[in-house]
Amino acid sequence: MRIARAAEAAGRDAAEVRLLAVSKTWPADSVREAAAAGQCAFGENYVQEGAEKVDALAGLGLEWHFIGPLQSNKTRLVANRFVWVHSIDRLKIAERLSAQRDAHLPPLEVCIQVNVSGEASKSGVAPGELPELAHAVAGLPRLRLRGLMAIPEPTSDVALQRARFATLRQLRDQLNADGLALDTLSMGMSDDLEAAIAEGSTMVRVGTAIFGSRS
Repeated sequence: MRIARAAEAAGRDAAEVRLLAVSKTWPADSVREAAAAGQCAFGENYVQEGAEKVDALAGLGLEWHFIGPLQSNKTRLVANRFVWVHSIDRLKIAERLSAQRDAHLPPLEVCIQVNVSGEASKSGVAPGELPELAHAVAGLPRLRLRGLMAIPEPTSDVALQRARFATLRQLRDQLNADGLALDTLSMGMSDDLEAAIAEGSTMVRVGTAIFGSRS
């Protein structure tokens, strides 16, 4: 398995790296098959599609992560259907999730998305604006700030992959030195998970390598 090999090469315990199966655009039956094979954590990018799958597969005890861009008018569905949100990039979204999370549910586990490659078209907070946002999110009720997420610009340059993932790790470490307690680095996908694991990823988001190529 690629995660185990990458962890061994990095001198890490493979148990430190969770596999998040990205099931966006795949039907509930595909998720059911993956669950039957032992996978329990699934990531969705689209609010309506994800919420429908969460409801359809409610009896399986799966852990659902929202990993896509989130608009403020869609936060209520996400706040109460999902266990994790990886893609917070502004305070307004976090405040809405906090206010809309049902009181009987445990706190929503959240990550802040950081734009580590500086793409104008990419979601995520700029590294320089991260500390202010992170401390504000950490203070909200009904949320538990767990860490950082990034989707760097695709590249086949492994050194560049590693440099961007190292940036996210360093940002996490700086926040922890400043009083936060973040344990999660959501980074690495099918094409670059080895570089991410080498730089400390604790959760890799894999779709194609599990479900195949999307049509």
